[in-house]
Amino acid sequence: MNTRRYNRGFSLLELLIVVAIILIIATIAIPSLLRSRQAANETAAVANLRTVDTAETTYASSNSNYYGTVPQLISAGLLDSSFTNTKSGYSYTIGVTPDGLNYTAAATAVSPTMGRYDYYALPDYVIRFSSDATRAPANLAGQSVQ
Repeated sequence: MNTRRYNRGFSLLELLIVVAIILIIATIAIPSLLRSRQAANETAAVANLRTVDTAETTYASSNSNYYGTVPQLISAGLLDSSFTNTKSGYSYTIGVTPDGLNYTAAATAVSPTMGRYDYYALPDYVIRFSSDATRAPANLAGQSVQ
């Protein structure tokens, strides 16, 4: 009786086919993943600007209708310290006019891969796309976010 054992593994061709299939799937999935991350970061930026608007309203109500900067809002306990760093791919700034009666809160993407658009808010509590046409959707620069 023949007692030979055949040890069979994968051939080089079979391994190359599996690698090619994995590369094709990755080529399809990675751009979709990046777009999903961008959309999530943009949604977070809009939500964070709404938080800033609420913090500004609260700060102004207890400070003679004067708006505050990021450090002032943090020290008042209305924002957390994460607003001083990059948060969900965006950096946040608040510019207050010298008389303290107006502000512009901005969410700026730290890179195009983190967010396609920039956003800003004024005391009217409307979140808008960037006024820079290159950082807003086509024909929507300065328009409100729906």
